[in-house]
Amino acid sequence: MKRFLVMTMFLALPWSTPAAANEVVADLSDHLVEITMGFEGAELLLFGAVEGEGDVVVLVHGPPENLTVRRKGKVGPIWMNLGEMSFVGAPAFYRIMSTQLPSGWLPDAMRERHQLGLEHLRLPPGDGERAAAETKVFHDALIRRKLAVGHYSDEIGVVKMLSQKLFRTDVSFPTNVPVGNYTVEVFLIQDGKVVSAQTTPLYIIKTGVLAEIFYFAHDYAAAYGILAIIFAVLAGLGANALFRKI
Repeated sequence: MKRFLVMTMFLALPWSTPAAANEVVADLSDHLVEITMGFEGAELLLFGAVEGEGDVVVLVHGPPENLTVRRKGKVGPIWMNLGEMSFVGAPAFYRIMSTQLPSGWLPDAMRERHQLGLEHLRLPPGDGERAAAETKVFHDALIRRKLAVGHYSDEIGVVKMLSQKLFRTDVSFPTNVPVGNYTVEVFLIQDGKVVSAQTTPLYIIKTGVLAEIFYFAHDYAAAYGILAIIFAVLAGLGANALFRKI
């Protein structure tokens, strides 16, 4: 059934006539993921075709966000903030899928240019130049934090070739996936060089009650904080009164 779906979608791909000698064309089963109450994650199908031999690499990333990483340490008996570093434009989400492991056949220069692999992910400090060793400490800490919450993955997903031309892969998103505009890049690589590439947009949004709460919290942060405190106090008083009756 899935193969039939891919074949059907392939017929709708915007092939040019005649097709280029080396070309990749791809699309998503859906370009919009809606997060509603009870959202349990999402899985999209990315499908496509290649004209010419080569390997296919898929990179899913976005939206950009500004993050601050803090390093804490113990000074005597007290834990203190010993330093921090801000990063500008870091991708909130990052996944790679490929027909084979890029580290085994792609030159480091090519992987660095296209940010293929967490070790090649560019995270420029937002507070000026820092020593390379210091930057690496905070860079690695940010990646560890993103890995821990499931927004980054250090595993390479599988792009499956259905024939000499057709390919497919599944793109999975966790329940806590960040909202925003994403970019899906598909590369056709031959002899360590990108010979064709395509970029496809993807949008992840909150809808319904979750959207109202989300945008209220962002647009009226102070009021949201006060309401959250009031709600917590009322909930505590209510629970206390209930236990007294019991």
